[in-house]
Amino acid sequence: MSIGQDVGSWRELGRHTSTAAVLAGGVLVGAITIYVAASLLPTAIQDIGGRPLYAWTMTAFLVTQVVATMLVGQALSRFGGKGSYLAGFGVFAAGSVLCAVSPSMPVLLLGRGTQGLGAGLLTGLGFALIHSALPPRLWSRGSALISAMFGVGNFAGPALGGFTAQFGSWRSAFAVLAVAAVALAIFVPRALPDGERPAQAPPVPVVSLTLIVGAAGAVSVAGILSDVLAMAALITLGLALVGAFLVTENRSSASVLPASVYRRGARPRWIYLTIMVLASGVAVETFLPLFGQRLGGLPPAAAGFFAAALSLGWSVSQLVSASARKTRRLVLAGPACLAIGFIVLGLLQTEQPSLPVVLAWLPVLFFGGTGIGIAMPHLSVAAMTSAPDGEGGRAAAAIATVLTMSTAFGAAVAGLLVNLGAASVVASARWLLFGFAAISALGLLTARRAV
Repeated sequence: MSIGQDVGSWRELGRHTSTAAVLAGGVLVGAITIYVAASLLPTAIQDIGGRPLYAWTMTAFLVTQVVATMLVGQALSRFGGKGSYLAGFGVFAAGSVLCAVSPSMPVLLLGRGTQGLGAGLLTGLGFALIHSALPPRLWSRGSALISAMFGVGNFAGPALGGFTAQFGSWRSAFAVLAVAAVALAIFVPRALPDGERPAQAPPVPVVSLTLIVGAAGAVSVAGILSDVLAMAALITLGLALVGAFLVTENRSSASVLPASVYRRGARPRWIYLTIMVLASGVAVETFLPLFGQRLGGLPPAAAGFFAAALSLGWSVSQLVSASARKTRRLVLAGPACLAIGFIVLGLLQTEQPSLPVVLAWLPVLFFGGTGIGIAMPHLSVAAMTSAPDGEGGRAAAAIATVLTMSTAFGAAVAGLLVNLGAASVVASARWLLFGFAAISALGLLTARRAV
């Protein structure tokens, strides 16, 4: 199947309801967990302390999530699809329970790390099993549905965390996630086909994994430093580790991405790079509520909708564009829409903007989000179908790894850009938005090679 080929209908996907629910549900609980902590942590630290470790709650989750997505092949080989899903839901539920009963911040961090392991496995399995659990005609629909769960999570996560924190029961948010994981696990045995386990598990890419986690960590630390020289040194280190990661991947038999990505003139490399550019743009959402409160004078609940606007555009456009047959223009338009959205939003950032200007942020964010949504499902299908015979499953699983790595790196780069604005919120907003506009514009170059 190539970009532009006929796709199945949503009604046809409905005949695989239980399968789609498990695949999408696993991604959804992980997506909710990314965002739920941000809205309840201010209340949690009043209860258990640990303010100096505040930022590490996201870091612990994202790092372990990246690690887990790289272990999907080993899980499938050892446990099969059903067993791997049950393990993923079990680990996620255990981490959620640990967070719910945390007496201190270190224990909460341990719970968040455990949640990340489960969420990463579930996210990787969701994309990997599209290839085997659904017919090829439905890969585009399935990819759109699963990818849309990240946008849904940005609605449900803050809502769940904020609601429970407001009523003085932040722990119950994690309990709800644990119950949801157990409920979804009940459907696994009858929702997924038995399938064949890979004869041999792919080796764990330990060196590549260490390098990419180290690179994300270096950029993350750079984002919280005020010393320019130290910041520059860590950014340089991060870039060097990324370079070492690419060299290692190209030479090693144990790689994160399929071997076809590193062949001369390979189309898959441009597909994955375009996915990475688009997915990293979601990191902007983290700071939109801050800008809404500090610049727009909005209350916290209202400011939260500005982050949701980007995800809403992403989610809605994915579900609509999944039915498109001629998708080359959509893939090319994706990075352009995202870049334009960030540029326009950056130009709208001023001190004490009027209410009409602040309200104008919403359609601009929605427009930018559509750039991600109109391209992402078709890029996912292209990654699976452009891989040589025998690499389709691995190519599908690699999508989740690329998405989680992009989230981790995007968050690190976003923190760095905001820090460059120093004490000025307007300057921070412009650094962030224009910086990610430039990153998104790079997607115009990669998308041309991807299609």
